[in-house]
Amino acid sequence: MTGTGRPGAASCKVLVIGLGNPHRGDDATGAIVAQALCGRLPADVRVVVRGSDLLGLIEDWAGFDGLVCVDAAAPLGTPGRIHRIDLLARRLPKRLALTSSHAFGLAEAIELARTLQHAPRQIIVYAVEGGSFDCGTPLTPAVAAAVHVVADQIVAEVGRLRGTSGRVTQAGYCGQTITRENDECT
Repeated sequence: MTGTGRPGAASCKVLVIGLGNPHRGDDATGAIVAQALCGRLPADVRVVVRGSDLLGLIEDWAGFDGLVCVDAAAPLGTPGRIHRIDLLARRLPKRLALTSSHAFGLAEAIELARTLQHAPRQIIVYAVEGGSFDCGTPLTPAVAAAVHVVADQIVAEVGRLRGTSGRVTQAGYCGQTITRENDECT
């Protein structure tokens, strides 16, 4: 048996990335979910927070088999609603318009990585519909309520990717290689 808990299965190296600007209301969703995952994932699962440098994602996920991203999405009518998108089965839907204050966003980073054959085999995106992306505002109540729900789903997702059903035998610590950028309101 290998490290995944399944006979004959190869160990899946997993990266979790929380995306967003912590200074822009619901855009902070990914970063806050990443914080909520502290101590809840196995020690060998890396957690990264990314703000505006989404091209750097391609370097972040080099060498990983599984990738779980969490980001805020444009509101489609229900702030706080969680969308799970398995990119093995389909592309990121344009209607979600994952938030990015730059022309190069998550969808573009994934497509470029696929073109260059540098994308992880399995990519799961959790998109939480936001309500407010104003500078200097906190999360809206609906999105704040979704944070721990998404964190629970990501813990289960990591377990599924690793073949361990979400069991944590040795929890990682809160400083799990978290990268922060200085994303100011501009």
